Amino acid sequence: MFAQEDRMPRRRFFKLAALSTAFAGLAGAGFGALAHGRRRGGAPLDPAQVEERLDRMLERAYEQVGATPEQRQKIEPIVKQAAKDLQPLRAKVREARREGLKLFSADTVDRGAIERFRVEQVQATDAASKRFTQALTDVAEVLTPEQRRSVAERMQRRRYRHWG
Repeated sequence: MFAQEDRMPRRRFFKLAALSTAFAGLAGAGFGALAHGRRRGGAPLDPAQVEERLDRMLERAYEQVGATPEQRQKIEPIVKQAAKDLQPLRAKVREARREGLKLFSADTVDRGAIERFRVEQVQATDAASKRFTQALTDVAEVLTPEQRRSVAERMQRRRYRHWG
């Protein structure tokens, strides 16, 4: 039970970060797998597969907002670099999950170790959030106000469809 509860917020965070980085969620749930470096079934993706999926996702996002060739040229490196920067967090999240479970299931409760672990996780999450926000802001500066409004409307519709 603990592992499941621990896993869900991280999955949602990385899925949201990945989706938002690529046009604030326009690309679809497939980028969540890219952020984790895995296929939906759990098998690892090699770098070429990640690049291929990212290209497909970007193409769909470009079409949805009506991106110009100039915008595409500016957005692609922003999103691809953000994806590269966020991808190594996958291994850290997996290791943190193991460490958290060790601390939780130890014979004695080490409050100091648990607090250090919590602080490390908050710092890691903050770093990922900063990188995500930087990429999102960089992409927003490339899009027109109308395109940003369109993205916001799509995100709102998507939110209601998935979360009610």
